[in-house]
Amino acid sequence: MTNQKNKVQVSVFQQPKKENVFCGDRYFYKNTDEGFICALVDGLGSGEEAQESADIVIRIIKKNVDVTVEDLVKRCNEQLMGKRGVVLGILKINFPEKMYTFSSIGNIGVMTVTETEKKRSIPSAGYLAGYKRKIKVVSEKLEPQMIFFMFSDGVLDKELSQSYFIDSDISKVTEVYAALSKEKRDDDTTLIAIRYDKFI
Repeated sequence: MTNQKNKVQVSVFQQPKKENVFCGDRYFYKNTDEGFICALVDGLGSGEEAQESADIVIRIIKKNVDVTVEDLVKRCNEQLMGKRGVVLGILKINFPEKMYTFSSIGNIGVMTVTETEKKRSIPSAGYLAGYKRKIKVVSEKLEPQMIFFMFSDGVLDKELSQSYFIDSDISKVTEVYAALSKEKRDDDTTLIAIRYDKFI
C-alpha cells in the first residue's frame, strides 16, 4: 500500500509464525498534514493475553498521534500495568522541521537507509509492562529520499544485510522479501518499509 499525498510511502510485509493463522504483531501508521507516525508492537508470549496488550497499545497510539514519542511510550506503559508486557517501536516524522524521532524497546528494530549509509539502531533492552523505566528517544535530521525499516524479531540479521534493502523502491524491497519468505517462518514477522521524499 502506498500513500504519496504527504511525502511518505509505506509498504508492509507480514506473515504469522508457522502453524499459526493469525499474526501476533500489530502495526499502525498515519499521514497527517504536519507529519507521519508509525508504530509496531508485539505482545510478549502468545495467545489472547499477548494480543490484548498489543491491541491496547495500538488503540492508545491511534488516539494520541499528535503527542511526542516519549509521551506516547509513557501512556502505553501506564495502561499495561497488570497486563502482559509488550515490545514496541514508534517512529514520527515532522515535515515542517524536517526531523524524525523514534524509540524502540525490546526486539522491535529500526534501520535507516540514505544515499551514503545503512544504519541500524540498537533498541533499549526490556519491555513495557506498567513499571517506570527510562525511555530512550532518538531525534535526527531527515535527508531527501530517506528510507526507514521497522521490523519485529521474525526478521533476521542475515536478511537485513542483503543488498536489496538499499533499493529506493520500497515496494520492491517487500516484494523480494516476500518471495524469499515462502517457507514457514519460526516467528511472527513484520517488515514495514517507509520512504520519505520531500520532492513528492
